Amino acid sequence: MSEHEPHDVTREQAEEAVRTLLRWAGENPEREGLLDTPRRVVKAYRDWFSGYQIDPGEYLRRTFEEVAGYDEMVVLRDIEFESHCEHHMAPIIGRAHVGYLPTNRVVGISKLARVVDAYARRFQVQEKMTAEIARCIQDNLQPVGVAVVIDASHECMTTRGVHKRGVSMITSQMLGSFRDDARTRSEFLDFIGINRGKR
Repeated sequence: MSEHEPHDVTREQAEEAVRTLLRWAGENPEREGLLDTPRRVVKAYRDWFSGYQIDPGEYLRRTFEEVAGYDEMVVLRDIEFESHCEHHMAPIIGRAHVGYLPTNRVVGISKLARVVDAYARRFQVQEKMTAEIARCIQDNLQPVGVAVVIDASHECMTTRGVHKRGVSMITSQMLGSFRDDARTRSEFLDFIGINRGKR
């Protein structure tokens, strides 16, 4: 079984697991308002975690070489995403900023957003997700460099535990020229508003 195939769990087993959690929380899964909840939750999980069925690299396989020699930075900022924390299964809501320095080919910008979504729609740790996105772009496009910055709030921190609202976490992964050249890195951070304090 590949990592992109669903595990051997039936819909009925998944729905029964939801009923078990409802009972554990102190509810009666047979009451009217909860009768369809297991079906709805399982359907939502198929959407929230559809990234396991996707190879993100596939989005980057079709590139364009007729770019008139363009070799400056390409940046897609403010890519909104929803993910889930693998520790508490709570939502992670945020924005990703992605940049790369092409060699002799570029990719459609919507494909960068799709790569972000493919990794976001899995159980995640923000640091790992940041690195996965950057490595996917680097491996498939072979650019001069890649930069990824993610700014996200974690509901496992805002709705439980320390209950701190209005807090976000920023992670970054710089590869190639973005790691080696401070001017390139600074230009990217200017583009996404980090150097100016824009969030």
